Order: sequence, then structure tokens, then C-alpha cells
Amino acid sequence: MSGEIIKSFATPAGTPHGMAFDGKYLWIVDGGTDLIYQMDLDGNVIRSIAAASAAAKGLAFDGKYLRQADSATHRIYQMDLDGKVIDSILAGSGILQGLAFDGRYLWNVDGTLNAVIQRDLNGQYADVFPTPGTGPRGLTYDGKYFWLADKDTDRIYQITIDGKIIRSFAAPGGAARGLTFDGRHLWHADTGTNLIYQIAR
Repeated sequence: MSGEIIKSFATPAGTPHGMAFDGKYLWIVDGGTDLIYQMDLDGNVIRSIAAASAAAKGLAFDGKYLRQADSATHRIYQMDLDGKVIDSILAGSGILQGLAFDGRYLWNVDGTLNAVIQRDLNGQYADVFPTPGTGPRGLTYDGKYFWLADKDTDRIYQITIDGKIIRSFAAPGGAARGLTFDGRHLWHADTGTNLIYQIAR
């Protein structure tokens, strides 16, 4: 059933933000520790690396590298899995939140504009669509659709690549943040409950 909680476990620290999945492990940005934690699917912390910056929010995995969005520098950082910063691109002047990769383009949530912005890997603007709520946070891509978590509506939305809402369901906690997709299920972080949830689409 869509939105059903399959399991949950504690976040590694108290302020989870962006999430990514690398095919085996979850990666979770924490805004309190400024660390990115690698975790297995049972909630065990494997290790942690320093975030590229002090206002890390969105996180995505592009098949080789982590991509981390920062809400203060307005940049998206390319990092290897040991935390070395390879490159960064400027992504407008808004407050960056969630981040997703569709196999070719980066899509970043802009919390100032309440929009999802498509960019190439050089940072060049390509497209944009408005978010369904006023508190957009986590973003992920499942190969066909986007999934967007909104902290104000406390809902998770399924959205087409051109911004059309397919459906939505209630987020399991009261402070929706990070979101990622493991090939079958969604994973969602909440700063109110400090839990990470595995959720059926």
C-alpha cells in the first residue's frame, strides 16, 4: 500500500537532511554535525565523511559521485565517497534543499522560489516547475517520476518530470526532510521524530 511504513530506525544524529542511495548503502546529511553518514539498510552506521560545506542540505548519487547541495553557498558539490571535493557548480541564488539525479541532469529544490530546477552537470539551467507545497525539502527520482517531501503540508508527492502531480500521501512524521529511492522503496528522514523510514511507493 502506498505510504505504508515498512520499517524505521533512528537517524545517526539529530538533524537529518538530504539522503542518497548508492545501490547498497544509504547516505544521510546531518545539519547538526556537518557530516554525511553511510548506513546500511538496517540502520547501522558504516562510517561518516565531512560534508563539503556547513549548510549541507540535498544529496544525490550520480552512479560514481555524491552530489551535495548547500543552502548558504548556493553551490552543488561533487564529492567522491571518501569526502574529497572534486568540483562544484553555482546553482542560482535561492535556498537549495533537495537534490536528485535522473541519469543525465541534476534537479535541485529551490526553497526560495518553491520550485524544482533542472540543471546540466555544468550548472546550466535547463527547466523548472513549481513545487506543490510551500515547504519543499527532499527530492528523489525513481527512473520515471520524482518524489518530493514537503515540510509544510507533511506530504510526499509523486510528480511527473514536467511537474504534474500524480498523487500524494501523508509523510510519517511531522517534519519531512530527506528522500531517496532504492530501486523498490522510498526512504525518508524526519527531523521531528529523528527517524528514517522505509516507505512503500
